[in-house]
Amino acid sequence: MISTDNYYPEPPSNVVSAGGRSILSSIRCTGSALLLMLEAFRWMPQFWQRRQEVARQLYTAGVRSFGVTATVALFTGMILSLQAGLILKEYGQEVNVGVLVSQTMCREMGPFMTALILAASVGSAMAAELGTMRVSEEIDALTVMSINPVRYVVMPRLIALMIMCPVLTIFTDIIGTIGGGLVAETQLGVSWSAYYENAMSFLELKEIYTGLCKAFVFGIVVATVSCYQGLATTNGAIGVGQATRRSVVICFLLVLIIGYIMTRMFY
Repeated sequence: MISTDNYYPEPPSNVVSAGGRSILSSIRCTGSALLLMLEAFRWMPQFWQRRQEVARQLYTAGVRSFGVTATVALFTGMILSLQAGLILKEYGQEVNVGVLVSQTMCREMGPFMTALILAASVGSAMAAELGTMRVSEEIDALTVMSINPVRYVVMPRLIALMIMCPVLTIFTDIIGTIGGGLVAETQLGVSWSAYYENAMSFLELKEIYTGLCKAFVFGIVVATVSCYQGLATTNGAIGVGQATRRSVVICFLLVLIIGYIMTRMFY
C-alpha cells in the first residue's frame, strides 16, 4: 500500500509569514503597554496610599543610582571636552569648548546617558522583580484579594522614574560640564573662568527644558516597558531572564528613537 503522507506535506513557514506574525505581536504588545501606562496614570491621584512604596522606589531610582550616574556624567563631559577641544585647538578656538560641552550635555547627552543608566540598572531590576512576582503567582494573588496590580506595583515605579530621571539629568548636566572644565583647564590651556563664561553665556533656556522634557518622557518609557515586560513574563525562571533582557533592549531602542524625534520637534 502506498503511503499518502508525502502527498500533503505541511506548508513550510516562510519569511513573510514569520515577519507578519512578529509585526502583529509587536503591535499587540505596544498597545498593551500603552494601556498599562494609561491605567497607571489613572491611579496616580491615589499615590498617597502607596507613599511608602513610592519613597522606596524614589530612593532606588535616585540615591542608589547617583554614584554610577555621576561617574558616567563626569567622564562623558571629559571625553566631549577633550575630543572637541583637540579639533578646536587646530583653529585656535579651544576657548569655545565650553559652549559645545554645556549645550551637548544639556540638550542630548545628559538625558540620553541618564535614561540608559536607569534602563540598565533600575529598569532591569523592575522587570526581574515583577517577572518573579508573576511566575510565582504573587500578581494573581493580588488580583484574588481584589488589589489592583497596576495600582499596587506599577504606579509607584512610574512616579519614581518620572521624578528621578529629570532630577538625575540635572546632576548629569552639571557634573558633565564640570568634567569638561577640568579637561579644558588641565589639557587644553583654557582657564576655568573663560570656560565657565563661554559655557553659560551661550547656554539658552531652550537647551535646558528640551533636555528635561526628554528626561521626563524617557522616565515614563523606561518604567512602562520594564513593568510591562515583567508582568508579561511566562515560562518560569527562564522567562524572567528573557523579560529582563527584552526590557533593556527595548528601552535602549526607544530612548534612541524618541530622543531623535523630540530633537526634531524642538529644533
